[in-house]
Amino acid sequence: MNVLEALLLGLVQGVTEFFPVSSSGHLVLAEELLGVTTENIRFMVVIHLGSLLAVLAVYRGQVGRIVKGLFRGRVRYRRGRWTFSDPYTRLGWLLLLGTIPAGIVGILTGRLIANFFSSPFLVGVCLTVTGLVLFCVRLIRPREGEPNWWRTIIVGVAQAVAILPGMSRSGLTITAGIYSGIEKSRAAEFSFLLSIPVILCAGALEVGRMIKVGFCLSEVLPLLAASGAAAISGYLAIRFLLRIIKKGRLHYFAYYCWLVALIVFILYI
Repeated sequence: MNVLEALLLGLVQGVTEFFPVSSSGHLVLAEELLGVTTENIRFMVVIHLGSLLAVLAVYRGQVGRIVKGLFRGRVRYRRGRWTFSDPYTRLGWLLLLGTIPAGIVGILTGRLIANFFSSPFLVGVCLTVTGLVLFCVRLIRPREGEPNWWRTIIVGVAQAVAILPGMSRSGLTITAGIYSGIEKSRAAEFSFLLSIPVILCAGALEVGRMIKVGFCLSEVLPLLAASGAAAISGYLAIRFLLRIIKKGRLHYFAYYCWLVALIVFILYI
């Protein structure tokens, strides 16, 4: 993989990680078009790092308060309900709760998911489903709810389903939040914050594998290019998507998903 290919793949990862169009699915398709592979474990580590930096840059204030709330906040069980010392302590525990479904699915079905990643046709099928989910969100009446434990589980299950390439993590988690009654901007914020523990866990596993595989100095420049492209494009993608969601136009991405799926079906059937 040369520097230009790394830049292109990093750009694809950064934009599609946060746009509701599936980063994993687009990476599979980009590999097919460029004739390269992202199975290089070092590449996966650095693009995840770039995506993580994008989220932290946008939500650095909230993340700092959440971390502080998890370590210093108090949690008590009183009269049949949990109480928290501050809202960020509560939000931190909700984010941990929402991460559990994806963690379980990732551990139990790792090999099965790997088989899906090798099939552009299945990516097209999943993109079609993602488009349908995004399109139907326009039929939901806006509500003003906040994340709670049962809404968090719904969003967490959606995130677990999004492990399949072509099923957008951001698209499914944001729409799951909206469907469950969370206010749309809060649903988007919760979705992006929920990506942090998932990216951290995935990156930690990949770092362990990378240490076993070793490191090649000739890859430094392409890897830095990929990570930088993912970070910058991811930051811009989050900012742009937040404006789209505020305007109630999330369903516009459904047409893009269907267009890409149609192209895939034409090329691979």
